[in-house]
Order: sequence, then structure tokens, then C-alpha cells
Amino acid sequence: MNTRFSTALTAAVSALAISLAAAGCTNASEVEAGAGSSGSGSAKASAQPSVDLSSVAKDPKIAAMVPADVAKKGTLANGAEGTYAPAEFIGVDGKTLVGFDMDIATAIGQVMGLKTTNQSSAFAQIIPAIGTKFDMGISGFTVTPERLKQVNMVTYMADGWTYGVAKGNPKKVDATDVCGTTIAVQTGTAQADDAQASAKKCTAAGKKEIKILSYDQMTAASQAVIGGKADLMYADSIIVNYAAMQSGGKLEQLGDKTNTDEKGVVLPKDDPQMAKAVQAALQKLIDDGTMKKIMSAWGAEGTMIKTAEINPSK
Repeated sequence: MNTRFSTALTAAVSALAISLAAAGCTNASEVEAGAGSSGSGSAKASAQPSVDLSSVAKDPKIAAMVPADVAKKGTLANGAEGTYAPAEFIGVDGKTLVGFDMDIATAIGQVMGLKTTNQSSAFAQIIPAIGTKFDMGISGFTVTPERLKQVNMVTYMADGWTYGVAKGNPKKVDATDVCGTTIAVQTGTAQADDAQASAKKCTAAGKKEIKILSYDQMTAASQAVIGGKADLMYADSIIVNYAAMQSGGKLEQLGDKTNTDEKGVVLPKDDPQMAKAVQAALQKLIDDGTMKKIMSAWGAEGTMIKTAEINPSK
């Protein structure tokens, strides 16, 4: 699953540019290609909830709101990056995308009378493919002014950020002062941007530099902490907590949540009708209890919101 996730990356070349910028920010940053590995930090969960969505029925009024080209296909193509448990990750069968975001995407499709196909994609490539390869993207996207310039976004949850450290915090990291630490993040996330900002502040204040390890996958970031390569990981709190649960006691949350932000479904900027249809579907899922059912199953009930909004002001 997160979240995630900050400035929209407009193409693979943009992702590269951001990585290069990260590498030069403090003269102590390191950009790595993180691959999910087996073991406690793997993208595959040792157990996964099963949410019964068979009772989610087509709503004729909402189905009528779906743009004709999408309705004609009969399917709703959703893009997601599958290494951000419990929001989206590869399930126990080794190939299927699962997680609360995938359940929400499936439920949206059912309300619209469509079959949802959840397709795996590099995170940085989802937004550029909205409206062509994908009808929507549900992959823990944080609502930001930068993203709202490129896509429409409909909110469906809110979460804060937190750090994760090795069990017992053996390096005695202070969550209120991370100067001099090595921080593991996922490339392109809001937390990655915030870590870069913190690095600049530490340098400007004459304090010890922050070293940033930037990975393609959050599972690699958590493994960096478990293996002692990084002092802490930085992500949405629900992601850190889930990683801790899956680590077999090797990780724990450090400090309280900060920077609570809303996550949104990303949709084509030039198709306001699709945004209205998704907003209506999400609101129905919130109102009829389906959203609570999904989020509770994945331990994410605390992230729920009461109203799905289109392009909230930031």
C-alpha cells in the first residue's frame, strides 16, 4: 500500500529527476532500487484478511453517472503499486493485488455495475497513465496542490505520518530531532519530500547531516531498518504499524502521528463526470457501512472520513 505520497510524478523521467535531486540534496543522500525480499519485511503478508463484498450491489443512479466510454467497457481499470501493505500488496498467491485500497476499488466498481481490474504499476507511472491505461488510481495518493493540477482527486481516508525503528529503539533516535540519522523512505512519497526538507534544515542549522536511503518499495525501507542499514523508516502510520506487525517483533513505531493528510482516488483531470461518479460511489460505501467493514478488516478503521470530497482545497 501511504502514501503516500507527495508531488505527482509525471513520468518515469520525472521520477529519475527526483531521484537525482535527492541524491544531491545534502551530499549524504543515497538512492537505491529497493526490491521486495522474503522474510518479515516481504510485500507478501503472512496472513491477509478476507472481506466479503458480495452484498455490494449496483446503484442504478450512480451507474448512470459513469461516463459512457467507461460504462461501455464494463470494466474499471485501477492502477496500484503493490508493495504498500496493508493498502496494496501482493497476496499469498504471489500474484493478486490485495489490501484495503483494492477492496475499495472493487466495491466502487460494483456500485457502478462494473468489474474492477486492479493492475500493478510502478507508483511514479500511475498518474501519467490516468485516462489512458487506467480509469482511476487508488494507491494511497496524498492530496496535494501539485497533484490537483494534474488529476482530479476524490478523498476516501485520512492518516498521519510516523517513524518506525528497530524494536527497542537501539540507536536511541529522538523523533523530535532526526538530524544525524539515516532515514529510509519510499521514492516519490510525501515522507521522502519531508525528509529532504528536514535534511536541508539540519544542514542550515549546522547540525549533523541526515542521510536518506530512497527505495522503490516500502518493504525495502523496512528491511533497511531491520538490517541496521537505516536508523528509521518514515511512512504513513498505518504502513509503519502494519510493517511492525509483519516483522515478528523487529520493528516498532516511534513517536506520535504527525501531518495528518487525506488520501484520494486519482482520476482524469479532463473528466469531471467521472470524479462525480466516484465521489457518489464512495459516499454510498461510507454511508451504508461498507467502508467501515473494509477498513476494520485491515486494521485501518481509524483512518475513515465521513465525507468523500472532490478536489478539497489544500
